[in-house]
Amino acid sequence: MTMPKKLLGCALLLGVVSLSTPAWSQIYRCVDADGKVTYSNVGNNKGCKRMQLDAPNTISAPPARTTGRTPGAAANPTPVDFPKVSGDAQKARDNDRRAILEQELAAEQKSLEQAKKELAEQEAVRLGDEKNYQKVLDRLQPYKDRVAQHERNIQAINRELSNLK
Repeated sequence: MTMPKKLLGCALLLGVVSLSTPAWSQIYRCVDADGKVTYSNVGNNKGCKRMQLDAPNTISAPPARTTGRTPGAAANPTPVDFPKVSGDAQKARDNDRRAILEQELAAEQKSLEQAKKELAEQEAVRLGDEKNYQKVLDRLQPYKDRVAQHERNIQAINRELSNLK
């Protein structure tokens, strides 16, 4: 195909595309005799009215601007009349929190020791109907789970304590 024929083909294609009505603009709202509403791209029935629709937006949103704020930070600054806590009051709150966490840590450590003791007692016992070792493992699993839960709780409390200033 020669260059003029290609240009002619492109021009013809552009002309056809520009003259054709876009699909989004050919939507009809039809109401039948019973009052039932249907939407169609063909409006050849009585009671059909063409809907006036805006062209669809195909432009993408602009990229988000980085403002240096941390994610989730409020877009508006703190109001001037917002109540503030004095440094001494905040220190007292932090000290109370530390004391509560240390009490929880002591209680969890005590619970962990008790759970380990119960696990050791159960490991020492072998019931007569446990000829299959899987039955022993099944019986011991809740005790192992309790020990693991207390160990996770202790780790979490220690993390919270390390986060305090």
